Amino acid sequence: MGEKQAHRDSLEQEMNGPTFWNDQERAKSIIAELKGLNALIKPFEDLVRQAENLEATIELAEEAETDEFDDEVRAATRQAEASFRAFELRSMLGGPNDHCNAFVRIHAGAGGTEACDWAEMLMRMYLMWAESKGLKAEITDREEGGAAGIQEASLHIKGEYAYGYLRGESGVHRLVRISPYDAAARRHTSFASVDVLPEVDDTIDIVLKDDDLKRDVFRSGGPGGQHQNKTESGVRYTHLPTGVAAESRSERSQHKNDANALALLKAKLIRMEEEKREAEYAKKYDEKGDVSFGNQIRSYVLQPYQLVKDARTGFEVGNPRAVLDGGLDGFIESYLRSKLAGAANS
Repeated sequence: MGEKQAHRDSLEQEMNGPTFWNDQERAKSIIAELKGLNALIKPFEDLVRQAENLEATIELAEEAETDEFDDEVRAATRQAEASFRAFELRSMLGGPNDHCNAFVRIHAGAGGTEACDWAEMLMRMYLMWAESKGLKAEITDREEGGAAGIQEASLHIKGEYAYGYLRGESGVHRLVRISPYDAAARRHTSFASVDVLPEVDDTIDIVLKDDDLKRDVFRSGGPGGQHQNKTESGVRYTHLPTGVAAESRSERSQHKNDANALALLKAKLIRMEEEKREAEYAKKYDEKGDVSFGNQIRSYVLQPYQLVKDARTGFEVGNPRAVLDGGLDGFIESYLRSKLAGAANS
């Protein structure tokens, strides 16, 4: 950590120099690097301060030779342990885009109305997780599922390391429960897919040539009646060399939808390159398989027993309601640890 702190100090000194902005590209690169270093070093410095404060409190308690400081020591110890665990988790986020904001795309799979309802439950889960982490989350696109739920939706989750935390959520999620839409109260299995993409910033160099892009506009869906959108404000971009497409229709302004769709397309292309490097492109993108049985990364069982289990790591929780209310930290941590262990053994 000492070398990282020294490197940060060197970069900060360069940034404060009078000629820093003479080279715009280098300036952007330094700012991006500083952001990543500070995201790791500042929590470490806070952890050191907490440890020093805890040590001082323990010394006071020992000198007092009474139990008046016991509650304070216990509370400080719990806080230090929680801070260390959070720091340890963040230190696992070493991917080139882990620091980025995230786009989360949820799509209902096999299961009809059940699957649409399940997709909406997943959307709520990620919104609640983001809120619990102090991240800003908004629904940028939503297509209703008909009788209930959603056919698909896009979330934009903003905050430090949003993508790094959520990237392991990409894949098929399976739900088993007694269907509230089945008069015979039979058990149903439903599926929904989740794709998590990084929101690339200006410091990441990705060039989209005009000749490689196909742009389409379309009418954005509305609630009908007098509120029905009668203008072609929705925008879809298709990257012709790869066939990757992205669209936005949540804004009334075509200009805003255009910018959103282009940002999402860049994110998809960045993610595609990441997965090629990880030898997972075929599995998770065009050839990742149907959103159905046998392809799930995680199962959420509400009946006949209650269990949420990740097929990749084996991590499980016996309280599905807590998980569906945003309690994803255990699954996120176990996934990051498994990736870290895999990298160390490779």
